[in-house]
Amino acid sequence: MYVMLSFLLLGLSLSAPIGPINAAMLDRGIKRGFVHAWMVGAGGMLADVIMIVLIYFGLVHFLTTPFMKTFLWLFGCFVLLYTGIESVISAGKLKTEGYKSEETLAKSFFTGFLMAISSPLSILFWLGIYGSVLAETIAKYDRNHVLLYTGIMFVGIILWDLIMASLASVFRKFLTPRGLSFISVVSGLSLIGFGLHFGIKAFHALFVS
Repeated sequence: MYVMLSFLLLGLSLSAPIGPINAAMLDRGIKRGFVHAWMVGAGGMLADVIMIVLIYFGLVHFLTTPFMKTFLWLFGCFVLLYTGIESVISAGKLKTEGYKSEETLAKSFFTGFLMAISSPLSILFWLGIYGSVLAETIAKYDRNHVLLYTGIMFVGIILWDLIMASLASVFRKFLTPRGLSFISVVSGLSLIGFGLHFGIKAFHALFVS
């Protein structure tokens, strides 16, 4: 029970730090409600599953080669800048009571997926944390227990995504249109900041290293 609880807390702690996914979930939840925010998180979780599978089978080292890291920095920069600028531009529309979004759930899902899968920080994060946890767990338990504990870790990630989506939904219901617009702008600027950070990393990899 102690091991299961520790993996649940690990999943929560992996998701809790403020990053592009949390900022995007907050933005989508404010503009479009709980389901859109949850779909961003679900897209991010699909990317997490892929990362874990790659780590489990030892294939993630391909993604840490200089070429792939540079490509992912550039791609992540584009995705985050585009999403952040779109968020800031559309924030003004929230002041209009009749604002309706035409964005589909699929777009919200793929936004979360692309943000997570294109981030070298995410890759290195999972490799460093889950890789070390996996090595320790495999040394102590059989494969079935490793899969069980990994599943429990994902329950923690799902719980955090539900919390974020619910929080954004509450903001949407109780804040004024001006307040919603302000939070949306802040979320968008946060995404732009992460995008610029990725762009600087790509620039250093291409021209400085």
